[in-house]
Amino acid sequence: MGLLEDKVVLVNGGSQGVGAGIVRAAVREGGAVVFTGRRAEVAEPLAADTGARFVRADLADPEQARESVVRAVDTHGRVDCLVNAAGLTSRGSLLDTTPELFEAHMAINLRAPFFAMQAAVADMTARKAPGTIVNILSNCAHGGPPHLAPYSAAKAGLAGLTRNAAYAHRWDRIRINGVNIGWTDTEGEDATQRAFHGAGDDWREKAAAAQPMGKLGQVDEIADFVVFLLSERSGVVTGSVIDWDQNIIGGFD
Repeated sequence: MGLLEDKVVLVNGGSQGVGAGIVRAAVREGGAVVFTGRRAEVAEPLAADTGARFVRADLADPEQARESVVRAVDTHGRVDCLVNAAGLTSRGSLLDTTPELFEAHMAINLRAPFFAMQAAVADMTARKAPGTIVNILSNCAHGGPPHLAPYSAAKAGLAGLTRNAAYAHRWDRIRINGVNIGWTDTEGEDATQRAFHGAGDDWREKAAAAQPMGKLGQVDEIADFVVFLLSERSGVVTGSVIDWDQNIIGGFD
């Protein structure tokens, strides 16, 4: 049996990148998967390929974040597992971030997970059923580079929320964990490198060569780890925010 056999899994921000990898891994492991995204033209091929159900949603709207859970419950009768994988990584420093950019980061990277978790935990507690939640975070939660100030602030907030919610609902047997992913090879990262850093077609090779393990983070490896955290094989672990990277926070020469 797969790790998520007979589990209903909602992946918010699941149409591309790490989220899409998690959709594929959750389906492979037997989960009944619903995923959200903003662009149907990107999401529908994934839905057709995996059999997962796509729900169009703009998670910047907290009502749509909550509604994503309602749609999953309407489809499958419940939600057992939630993954918050949507993320905004547009650049901004402390000095040049506008209020609009700051609000956009908070809306996607912090507020959307908050209200999706609220709805999912409400469903779980109403049924008196256990559940699992995994929030996709970033090592920027530890501080981050100067050009990711609002992103780092939002991810640090989500790390705190992860621990707070895990503590609040541990006696409900709802396990909530986070994964601080590092530099990862995704379609979105390719677009970001080209748009903000003038990267050429060889940026992946150059970036990989500068990493200790000789490669960037890989979507399928992250997805497998998230599925493990969602599953009963991860045992009693809750409230953990786990660094998933090859650079050691606090280590220096």
